[in-house]
Amino acid sequence: MAEVFIPTLHTFAMNNIFTGSCGLFRFRAAPTVVMKTAKEVDFEASTIHAEYWHGLFCYEKSEMEGKKTFPMTEEGRAEMKAWLESNI
Repeated sequence: MAEVFIPTLHTFAMNNIFTGSCGLFRFRAAPTVVMKTAKEVDFEASTIHAEYWHGLFCYEKSEMEGKKTFPMTEEGRAEMKAWLESNI
């Protein structure tokens, strides 16, 4: 089975969108970050929205085949990785 790379939670906590691919399988993971304080992320309230598609084109030019939102936790990150890999 093919394996996709998902960055650490810190990447998402810094409000970074991540895109990746495995052959013609493409995906995008975008965080919704909720802050506890001005400098502290509330991981319990934050989420990561993942979408995937197959094809040669970029996100903006493609039709999404699947979408799902995951909690911004290590468990949510692992669940997102498994979900993406199950759709390759």
